Amino acid sequence: MARPWDDFRLVKAIADHGGLTAAATRLGINHSTAFRRLTAIEAALGTRLFERARTGYAATQAGTAMVAAAGAMEETASQFAREVAGRASEPTGQLRVTAPSGLVTDLLMPIFAAFRAHRPGIHLDVVVSDDALNLSRRDADVAVRASNDPSPNLFGRRLATLGWALYGRADRAEADPRRADWVTLSEAVGDGRFLRFVAEHGDPERIALRLNTVTGLCEAVEAGIGIGLLPCLSADARPALRRIGSAEPTFADSLWMLTHPDLRHSVRVRAFMDFVGDAVVALRPMLEGRPLPERRAREPVLSRP
Repeated sequence: MARPWDDFRLVKAIADHGGLTAAATRLGINHSTAFRRLTAIEAALGTRLFERARTGYAATQAGTAMVAAAGAMEETASQFAREVAGRASEPTGQLRVTAPSGLVTDLLMPIFAAFRAHRPGIHLDVVVSDDALNLSRRDADVAVRASNDPSPNLFGRRLATLGWALYGRADRAEADPRRADWVTLSEAVGDGRFLRFVAEHGDPERIALRLNTVTGLCEAVEAGIGIGLLPCLSADARPALRRIGSAEPTFADSLWMLTHPDLRHSVRVRAFMDFVGDAVVALRPMLEGRPLPERRAREPVLSRP
């Protein structure tokens, strides 16, 4: 008996998330609907697809087979969508772009505005997220993200190095980091390297605040809660902050623009990546955190004929 695609989606979502509640949320349905549908699917197939336990749902052999079939169907559909998008001949239509909040607010928004003026036929759908969206599933067409190890399965362009340095409020920054209060990213961010930096250059007992976002970190330092490592791109643009020392080379991140290989020849994707990529490359002195006099002499004006 043929099963509707929605049945496969539900079974795969339950397996991926380990339970009904998270799967229902992912699919935009309520828990009771998901439960009734799963019960109906199992009744129609005459077999259990999941073993229920207090710790979650575990796929049976039949469930595992259905999940594998769902994955193959999803990949086929995604590949078809990528191929269709890649064959588009005119730079028009919707383009889904993802980037972290700090990059969107401090770097990309003026570039997006310039791109829209240059290519008014392309409409941007920007997903602001610190998570790495799956480009193979078309969660986004293009990603702008900081990474020193991007996936080899993606096509991309390295745009710049993102510099980081120590900052504090200009009116109260303590010159000696070992006598200052600190704010830092939590251990889950950056594999704990921010906490290790505090241990090496400051006093871990004086960590006043930990956060899980770079934007929140900048706000905390600007509020005067403590000193902290910040991206030069964001911190140098805030008059209330001053840099303490030079950029920290061990915290330099590569900035990449990435897409799925099937989309690399899409006129829409190509137009976006060329324009935005060139604009970001022109701002490298600012992104790298070069000394301000050198930056003022070298920073170009964003424009496009």
